[in-house]
Amino acid sequence: MKRLWTPAWIARHVAMVVLVTTFLGLGWWQVSRAAAGNAISWGYAVEWPIFAGFVVFVWWREVRHTLREQDTAVEQAGDATAAPDTSADAACGADEAGAVGAGPEPDRPRPGIRRPVRVARATAVGEVSDDADLAAYNRYLSWLNANPGAKPGDYPG
Repeated sequence: MKRLWTPAWIARHVAMVVLVTTFLGLGWWQVSRAAAGNAISWGYAVEWPIFAGFVVFVWWREVRHTLREQDTAVEQAGDATAAPDTSADAACGADEAGAVGAGPEPDRPRPGIRRPVRVARATAVGEVSDDADLAAYNRYLSWLNANPGAKPGDYPG
């Protein structure tokens, strides 16, 4: 919690309070204008509280993100001081209950999920392509690879 009381975070808290009160005040002002007969003000009367809600949402998300980073840093510091487990179960990925491949612990952030690289057709190293355009493009790519400082307009072919 100390991390949320740094000068930068105090400025964020103050900005959030100022923006929310300003947006809600503007919404109330638009309600009073709409009640006086300005029909377009009804749209603005709805819009300003939505802006205030968005400010609160972003502020809350940033607070949670900061606290999660702090907890992760504390856990990593604790893991670094702990002795590494070199048992056979740890080597094959089994946890205490004996389940293999149980996945990451629920309280730790999951690693990023990436898409696998898909290759449409793998060609052998010595295989010659029947497509002349593809062969010319491959020659161009090999020239670019051989001349890393060159621009595409410098290609002699």
